[in-house]
Amino acid sequence: MRGKGSLSHNRRDFIAENVDSSRTPLNVEYRNEDIRAVYHELFDDALARYNKKQTRKDRVIDDYYEKIRTGKQEKLFEELIIQIGNKDDMNASSENGQLAKQILDEYMQFFQQRTPTLRVFSAHLHMDEATPHLHIDFIPFTTGSKRGLETRVSLKKALDALGFAGGTKSHTELNQWIEAEKQALASIMARHDIEWEQKGTHEEHLSVLDYKKQERAKEVVALENRIDALQERTNSAETALSEKQEQLDDIAPILKNTEKFVRKYDDPERLLPEAGMLESGKAFREKKALPILGKLLKYARSLFRENTELKAKVQKLEKENSAFKSANWNHTNEIIKLKMENRELHKAKDKLDALVGRIGNDVLQKLLSETSKEQPKHKEESL
Repeated sequence: MRGKGSLSHNRRDFIAENVDSSRTPLNVEYRNEDIRAVYHELFDDALARYNKKQTRKDRVIDDYYEKIRTGKQEKLFEELIIQIGNKDDMNASSENGQLAKQILDEYMQFFQQRTPTLRVFSAHLHMDEATPHLHIDFIPFTTGSKRGLETRVSLKKALDALGFAGGTKSHTELNQWIEAEKQALASIMARHDIEWEQKGTHEEHLSVLDYKKQERAKEVVALENRIDALQERTNSAETALSEKQEQLDDIAPILKNTEKFVRKYDDPERLLPEAGMLESGKAFREKKALPILGKLLKYARSLFRENTELKAKVQKLEKENSAFKSANWNHTNEIIKLKMENRELHKAKDKLDALVGRIGNDVLQKLLSETSKEQPKHKEESL
């Protein structure tokens, strides 16, 4: 990195409508290296060692630059765009614009020192547009790999080496690093008595895409709550079913014998013996046999009714349990679909943010209103 940067390299490959060519000489060039040369610098030694180990010709890599350029796993390079404020409060031609330039310059001076695994090959501070901003192009790389090239392109591993370990989907290595760079920029701004304004997001200002994502998120939460309630009801039903089944298991042998007994001796008079020699038949039947048998049959019928009622309850519980499980399954599938749609919306939003960060919202709106043009070849991340 060369001091405060050279003012000698001020040309542009093209002049867009939002560029003031009279201010182009004020642009600052920090680095402007050929990307192929940097690839040779970073990877040639590792490539030679890798090729030397190969016993199959189809695994030999002739040109690592071309392999990455034509591959799908990693991008050839990453671009970071940093801007402070907007054209209203940090206009490039104003005093505040000069202050923004100074802050961005200080930020750039220590960028490579903070991020040694992000090899910068092109970096420019543009003063010929409405708001001063930095373009930093870098190649993320990792060393010491066990598979493939020892040194290779990898944004994830490069950031991991800087201390940004993977987290949740909304707290990835990249998001963590971008937040850290925001804080680095904010500390420089604070030294110049500029406070970082964290603007809140209000529903009335949400884009259609953001609003749809938010509504989907609410639907997912609502469905998850419904599933929890259904699961609780299902668990209660299963518990009740288990308790009733245990009761049935306990009385099943008794009921089986009772039902057999009732069917065989439905008429109490058939169970009565003849009167003995010392007792009249009438006295025996009326005073002893009939009361005993009556109680037994009453108890047997009671057990039979309870058995019937228990079976009906079990069938009802089994039916409810089946309905709960079916509803739970349907809601689970609905949540999975919603989460997949939400994930696709996040991807679309990230692509739009990258495009806006690269060419500016004003230019994007103008291009969309006039005619569709070819999209940028490389995606970018913008602070």
